[in-house]
Amino acid sequence: MKPQLIIFGVLVAGYISYNLFFRIADERTNTVVNILFASVIFAYIAFMAFSLLKKMKK
Repeated sequence: MKPQLIIFGVLVAGYISYNLFFRIADERTNTVVNILFASVIFAYIAFMAFSLLKKMKK
């Protein structure tokens, strides 16, 4: 479970650093990138929950 939490931390740190330092000038493109980044983070949360439930079932 520890490697999954490290990957999650890297994803969240990447999201925060993107919003602070690497913003795209075009607002529409920036919104699309933010939505995609957040979708990846939420999909990874779902993957972690699924793998945790799978481990608890065994």
